[in-house]
Amino acid sequence: MSAMPKDRLIAALGAQLRAERETRDALAEVIANGQLDREVLLAILSDPVPVVTRDEIVRAEAWLRGLPPALPAPPKLRAA
Repeated sequence: MSAMPKDRLIAALGAQLRAERETRDALAEVIANGQLDREVLLAILSDPVPVVTRDEIVRAEAWLRGLPPALPAPPKLRAA
């Protein structure tokens, strides 16, 4: 059974979060070790490669538009 678009989006966002954490940890390690070479910093800044594609964002936005509102609409006031 193939994964639902929502499940794929959640997995992609989780992978992106892990990649960003790894990048942050690598940057902290480089700073702690005094390895602030230009090449090292450029390599770290070019990572992570985005995990979520534009098509997945478009599908996620379309899916979100199809959901009911989180809060009920406020009642309309009538003039007295």
